[in-house]
Amino acid sequence: MPADLAVIGLGHLGLPLAQAATAAGVNTVGYDPDPRVIADLQAGRPPVDGSLTASEIRRMLSGGFRTTAEDAELGRVHTAVICAPTPLGEDRSLDLRAVGDAAHTLAARLRPHTTVLLESTAYPGTTEEFLRPILEQGSGLRAGRDFHLAYSPSRLDPGNRAYGYGDTPKVIGGLTPACTEAAAAFYGRLCDKVVRARGPREAETVKVLESNYRHVNIALANEMAVFCNDIGVDLWDVVRCAETKPFGFQAFRPGPGVGGHGVPIDPNYLSYQGRSLGHPLRMVELAQEVNGRMPRYIIQRCATLLNEHGKSARGARVLLLGVSYKADIADQEGSPAREIASRLMELGAQVSYHDPHVPQWSVLGRPVPRADFLYEAAADADLTVLLQQHRTYDLQGLAVKAQLLLDTRGASPAGAAHRL
Repeated sequence: MPADLAVIGLGHLGLPLAQAATAAGVNTVGYDPDPRVIADLQAGRPPVDGSLTASEIRRMLSGGFRTTAEDAELGRVHTAVICAPTPLGEDRSLDLRAVGDAAHTLAARLRPHTTVLLESTAYPGTTEEFLRPILEQGSGLRAGRDFHLAYSPSRLDPGNRAYGYGDTPKVIGGLTPACTEAAAAFYGRLCDKVVRARGPREAETVKVLESNYRHVNIALANEMAVFCNDIGVDLWDVVRCAETKPFGFQAFRPGPGVGGHGVPIDPNYLSYQGRSLGHPLRMVELAQEVNGRMPRYIIQRCATLLNEHGKSARGARVLLLGVSYKADIADQEGSPAREIASRLMELGAQVSYHDPHVPQWSVLGRPVPRADFLYEAAADADLTVLLQQHRTYDLQGLAVKAQLLLDTRGASPAGAAHRL
């Protein structure tokens, strides 16, 4: 039976969309060119860390969700959504190769009247200047006339218990007004509210603004953390007081670095066009520089704490708590924990870790020992470092057990630990 929807790319973007569509009663097929991904999903296993749980995938499958690595399925759907990954390359530009591959595959099967949507993180202009030509040349159809084309930025927030797919407003921008309405009709089946942008460029730029807003404000919080530590001020008390202001302020908190899939985006790096706008977002570049320094600053604080207690980093037993990029999930994408662990190892420290969501962890190609008994491990370690505030961690109890506790999240009671 032909599906109504094809989700192309079954990773961190595609699976939550497929889950929402299946729950809404939309006949959905998931396509991924990697047969290992398909095999995992068909067996009820999550193909990537930090995506859906095994029980959620099993519920989707029992609800009618199908997966395939055969592109023939793409020629029988009413709506196709490209959710391919676009990681940052070495030159800080978004890597659009997976989007291009997905577009070529879809173009060969594209039928008239299909609605094609892009959800992957993209530069302003990607939908019109990169995706559209591939689809048109590969299909012989014309976007805006023979098929609908639109962009909708992903707004996923893994682990957020307050907002899910359905109650987070969905921004859409179509190539033509008819394209926008086709996209609105689809997303209206999944979401409570659809917000229409003027066009795909505006919708793409929404993603640029939202991602960079987070990074710039976290960078300010991180700079304040370093500044306050230098002058002997309790930053966490400062933030607590500042967030009582009912206007003109939103609290952001520092940490050991910034991870996740919401990468900072500078439209100046338009590698797929082979050109530069010539107007770099200097605030974004600076924020990335500040946030990128935080793992090194954490190492500095670790070494200082050990020295103050008559110990050297070389040979010290260091326990890292929480190695995912966000609390209460397993996803380690961009987590600063890996750089912190590798730098500690380079200093000669004996590193172990604990994370209730990550059963195995490797750094520098070597497995890191996992502490099975948390309190015993904290008592045995010369230094315990909280990198991620998982809900299961009792910071008061850990502060009592640990010889030294460095809290990079401000989660411990005042005076119970050394805080960032």
